[in-house]
Amino acid sequence: MCGRYALTISPEELKEILGIIDLEDFPARYNIAPTQPILVVVSDETREKGSNLPERRAVLVRWGFTPGWVKDPKQFPLLINARAETAIGKASFRAAMRHRRVLVPASGFYEWHRPSKESGEKSQAYLIKPRRGGVVAFAGLMETWSSADGSEVDTGAILTTAANAAIASIHDRMPVVIKPEDFSRWLDCKTQEPRDVADLMKPVEEDFFEAIPVSDKVNKVTNMGADLQDRVMVEKPPSLPEKKKPDDGQLSFF
Repeated sequence: MCGRYALTISPEELKEILGIIDLEDFPARYNIAPTQPILVVVSDETREKGSNLPERRAVLVRWGFTPGWVKDPKQFPLLINARAETAIGKASFRAAMRHRRVLVPASGFYEWHRPSKESGEKSQAYLIKPRRGGVVAFAGLMETWSSADGSEVDTGAILTTAANAAIASIHDRMPVVIKPEDFSRWLDCKTQEPRDVADLMKPVEEDFFEAIPVSDKVNKVTNMGADLQDRVMVEKPPSLPEKKKPDDGQLSFF
C-alpha cells in the first residue's frame, strides 16, 4: 500500500527526466496525501508524428480513483491504490488499464511498520526513496468521473505489487516502479494491451530503494516541511511480518 509520498524534485529536472512539455512551476511537496491533487504524466496524443517536441504532458488529478460508472462518489470507497495482480480484470480498473495508464513521479514514499499489538511496540514510519536519489515513476491509472450536471473530476490511483525482500520487513506491498526505458511502452495505450505490459508490474530490484526511519510527524497531513524526512533513531529494526489478507486498494486510515 502507498498512502503518502513526496515530490521534491524541481520542475526543470522533472521536465527533462520524463520528457514533459509545458510543465508549470510547482513547490516541493513532502507529504502528499489521499484526496489531494497529484501530478501525473500522460502520453501527449496531440503530438504530431515525427515532431521533436516532448511526447508527454503533465496533468493534475485527485488522488482517489473513481470509476466512470459510479453514480455517487460519496457512496464509493476511496481507491488510492490498485493491486497490479488483479487490476486488469477488476471492474473498477479494467477500462483505465486499457485506456488511461499514467506515470506518477515521486521522490520517495512513506510506509509504516506496524508491529502486532502483543509486542507492545509502536508503529514506525519510514521514508523509502531511490538509493541513488532523483525521481522515480510509479505506475498509475487515471479516470475522469462525470456527474449528472456535466462537471468532471480527473482521478487517479497508484498500482502496487508485492514488496521485495528489502521492503517486506516494513510492509507487504509497494508501488510498481516503471523504469525510464519502459515509460513509452507503459503509456502507449493504443498499441500496448494490458497483457502486453503485465511484465512491468513486478517488484523493483532489492537494492533500488533505501528505507530511512522518520518521525511520526508525517502522520499528520498538516505537517508539510522538509524536516519530515529527517532520520530518527530506532531501537529495533523491523522483522518480516506475518502475511496479511490482500487489500483491493481501499484507503486505510492511520
